[in-house]
Amino acid sequence: MSATVNVQSYASNRANDRPDYVERNALYWKRNLAISVFGSFSTAVSLTLLLPFLPLYVEQLGVSSSSAIVQWSGIAFGATFLGTAVTSPLWGHLADKYGRKPMLVRAAIGMAVMMSLIGTAHSVIELVLLRLVAGLVGGYASAATVMIGTQVPREKSGWALGVLSIGALSGALIGPLVGGFLPGLIGIRGSFFAGGAVIAVAAIVTILFVREDFDPTLDFKTHAFSGSAPASVDRGLLLTLLVTAMMVLLANMSIEPIITVYIGELGVPRDRLARVAGLVMAISAFGSMLTAARIGALADRIGSNKVIVGSLLATAAMMLPQAFVSQWWQLALLRGLMGVTMAGLLPAVTKRLRHVVDESKAGKALGYLQSAQFAGQVIGPLIGGLIGAWVGLHAVFLVTAGLLMLCAWLNHRRPPLPRCQS
Repeated sequence: MSATVNVQSYASNRANDRPDYVERNALYWKRNLAISVFGSFSTAVSLTLLLPFLPLYVEQLGVSSSSAIVQWSGIAFGATFLGTAVTSPLWGHLADKYGRKPMLVRAAIGMAVMMSLIGTAHSVIELVLLRLVAGLVGGYASAATVMIGTQVPREKSGWALGVLSIGALSGALIGPLVGGFLPGLIGIRGSFFAGGAVIAVAAIVTILFVREDFDPTLDFKTHAFSGSAPASVDRGLLLTLLVTAMMVLLANMSIEPIITVYIGELGVPRDRLARVAGLVMAISAFGSMLTAARIGALADRIGSNKVIVGSLLATAAMMLPQAFVSQWWQLALLRGLMGVTMAGLLPAVTKRLRHVVDESKAGKALGYLQSAQFAGQVIGPLIGGLIGAWVGLHAVFLVTAGLLMLCAWLNHRRPPLPRCQS
């Protein structure tokens, strides 16, 4: 009994002696945010630049038939996201225990090494395994979300997380453009080495300039004794937020397997299909990039739950008419508007999650949130492909819109947090 009292007294004294984690890092979070945006942009460019030439690389590794090339390209691309989904909670837990910066450095170095090694693959099996390991040890954007999500003052977290998302979104836009001409200059394998070098620069910048004041004794343990955590955690709310995070990526990616075929049915000539499909897919990210910070800031002002429910309903409203377009530019316009309506979802969900979990477990909780997002990135194309093949292409949009509305209803049923926390 006395030992327990001593531990509680020690934790209490430490809490009184030093400000909490957010206050101690008040001088660093703006600089850390800028570096995290740069790092997220760099890693997103490197991860997506392979999209235009991945089938060519698979063919170069010995796969001959067209169907097998498509299949292995899909497996290789998805392997990284699967790996990140599996390990994000672990890295989030270690961030709570040892600090957020070490996880950021680990992700940058791991991805720089693995990206370079992918350029040395000798078979398609090696390619898939290396992509999988890159996801297992990487995840810079996920680590950055944990850092910024726990360092930024709560009243500014929606805006900051919106700004952070711009880095990954812009990187995902530019990556395929770079990948379109880079192999012609330095070859396919050289492109992977270049991608690794870009991430290495992000790793060096992270090591040199990111600052964190982390006390493992205080930050990892104090909340267990201090009573600052909620008396009880609404597990239903946590599950709803995880499903919502998954739904954001699922809705955006469900069109991926059918986009080229669908645009072809809209009368686009075969020789223009690839370019138009790429434009339609990219414009959604462009819309989100333009408005993510503003809608994140809106969540700071009016509450995250209102933004979540409103954004889900607005996204469903943009998804439904996509099933009935007659021209490709109509689809592109609706996808762009859908990017705008989705822009604030992930920042708002992350903000809300942060306020319903103990600060000492925030990293682990945000890790699960990242896993849910990557799960949606994997499940979305699977669902879209199955519905498109067995029911019809138009049904993909209708079913996805229905899932978004269901998700909005689930969030609406959850009571809002007090204004000071929401």
